[in-house]
Order: sequence, then C-alpha cells, then structure tokens
Amino acid sequence: MVNGLNSLGIAKPPSETRVVAAMSGGVDSSVVAALLKAQGYDVVGITLQLYDHGVAIQKKGACCAGQDIHDARNVADQIGIPHYVLDYESRFKEQVMEDFADTYLSGSTPIPCIRCNQTVKFKDLLATAHDLGADAMATGHYIRREQGHNGHGELHRAHDDSRDQSYFLFATTQEQLDFLRFPLGGLPKTAVRELAEYFGLPVAQKPDSQDICFVPDGSYAKVVERLRPGSGRGGEIVHLDGRVLGKHEGVIHYTIGQRRGLGVATGEPLFVVKIDAPNRRVIVGPREALLTAGLAMEELNWLGEGTLEEACERQARALIRVRSTRPPKPGHLGWHNGQPAVFFNDPEEGVARGQASVLYSADDETRVLGGGFISATIPADERMVA
Repeated sequence: MVNGLNSLGIAKPPSETRVVAAMSGGVDSSVVAALLKAQGYDVVGITLQLYDHGVAIQKKGACCAGQDIHDARNVADQIGIPHYVLDYESRFKEQVMEDFADTYLSGSTPIPCIRCNQTVKFKDLLATAHDLGADAMATGHYIRREQGHNGHGELHRAHDDSRDQSYFLFATTQEQLDFLRFPLGGLPKTAVRELAEYFGLPVAQKPDSQDICFVPDGSYAKVVERLRPGSGRGGEIVHLDGRVLGKHEGVIHYTIGQRRGLGVATGEPLFVVKIDAPNRRVIVGPREALLTAGLAMEELNWLGEGTLEEACERQARALIRVRSTRPPKPGHLGWHNGQPAVFFNDPEEGVARGQASVLYSADDETRVLGGGFISATIPADERMVA
C-alpha cells in the first residue's frame, strides 16, 4: 500500500534524506508524515502555533489551535519522529490577520489562506526547514509537483478536482517549489483516509478544517472590528444610477456579487457591484453590472516559460480562475494601464479586488503558470461602474 506511492524524487537514499513535515494536526498532514516515515525518510515534524486565542481553542476543525497541536504531537509520538512546535503567533497576526483587516477596510476581498501560505508557511517555516538541514519540506496540500524538462519543479492541479488547492498556492515561487513536496497530490481523499486507518493514526476520522482559523464562527466583520476598532461605521447604499436606496452598518459586511442581506427592496434583483470604502458607500446594480471583460494584477508570481512580461507582450493564451470554487475560463494575457492583465474570451461575473487571479496553461490545463492579486477590473460594459 505504501511502496506503490511516488517517492520524493531526491537523488539520495531515503535514510539519508531529511524531510520536514509540516503537521497541522489534521488527517492530511499526519498521513504525509506517516507515509514518509514508512518509506524510510528521516522525518522531522513541525507544527505552527498561529492562533490560539479565546474561542478558537475550543473550535473543532479550526487549524493550528490548541487541540490540533496536541493531535500533531500524538501522531508524531506514535510514528516515532521528533516533533517541534514553533510559536509564530506574532508573525501570523502581522502578516495575515492585519492584512486581512486592512484589505477588507480598503473595499477589497482578502484571501488569508493564500497570505498564510505565501508568508508564514512557505517563507518562515521553509527557512526553518533549511536551518534544520532538510533536503525538502512536505505538506498535506492537494496539489502536484512535477519535474519539468528544465530540471525545475512545475506546479500542477491535484488529480482529485474536488480537493485541488492550486488556487491557494499560486504564489509559490520557483525556489520554494524546488524544495517543496506534496505527496497527496495524486490521491483522492478516500485513499488518504484509508492510509490514516492503515497507519492507525488517532486522527483518522478527524473532520476536515472548514473555517479560517482566526474566524471560528464565520463572522469576518467581528474580526475586522476587533482588529480595527471603529471600522464598522455606516454609510449609504447607492444604486448605479445615483439613487440612495438605504443605509448600511459598515462596508466590512459586504462583498462583490452579494445579493442577500442588502436591506433594500426595489422590485428588481440587486447585487453589490462596487465597494467605495473611502466614502463608505456600497454600490448596487443589476446582475449584468457584475460582468467583467478583464482584470489587472499585482504582487505577481510567474512559473511559466520565459517571463510574465514576455507572455503579456505576445498575449499568451491562458486559463484564468478568479474564485476557488469556479473552473478556469479561457482568455489571454496583456496589459491594462501599464499593469499585467488578463482578458476573458467571454465576460466573467463577480470579480472582486483582493481576490486571486490564478493562471493555468492553455495547452496543459493542469499546470499552474502563476498569477497575482486582482488590483482592478475592466467592466464588460464601460457604462457600468469599474
């Protein structure tokens, strides 16, 4: 059951290969650690204490809380590997939670899980793995790392589309990718559960994490208000045609594309089409106002051939994903007001600033080319608000 799975592709015997396993306390990362240990690697488990305040400690399924650290330690003890807990709370608060609050207050929609992978996990933790003399760091993410013809790693979508996490890992750099390994990328979740039972892991039946770890009750606005007191100031709900339709209790309660809970009734379906944070206005309009012809990107990462600038110049074809829950849509790269941009073959709906625009190869639909955070949208109808 174990021997048939792919090795890490490192040109050393497993017994001479040190691998740091990032252990969150969940079933996925626990199986990774057990699998590598069974294959003979020199495995060191590391768990990050990221958030352990108040209710999050008691919240089952919220990663990196107290119970999860306890679970990770139990798994490490059972499979016989050293295990360390690193206190990254201050880094996590500064690089992920503070960014989350500020992004919401600017009228954009943050993705804290990407920020966490981009900073705390694949930067700070990866540096610790190097300090421990590791040859690689392995995680429980559902994504594949394939060896490219140039000798460098390529990032590919997981075989199991229902578990694929490529959207959240687009910011993985080439240097990081050459060091990282993702042993679960070719497995369905059912097989991972079976491996957990095979190894007799105490977390074999543990539920998957559903919430953002520092938002255990799902209320983003409460978190923003706690981090930025006074941020819940109210303002106006305004129609695209300029009519003031009502009042709201803070822009932090709204996201692009939202229909429910607007608190206004006009006899026509209305959606949030723009958040004017400086003026505390929520702009609403008909569904067609959500249609987007393209978008500009910032904080870019490129894993494709050549450079991103070259790809924009030649208007390279790509598949573009703007939400983790949506399939990629065909389009091409280019420029918009001097920024790298993508343009859809057919308009996309509900694109929000602050979300990620993840690019996949038009020729090999599984390969991740990189992407960036959405900095501006290009309306399909220029008469609509941008």
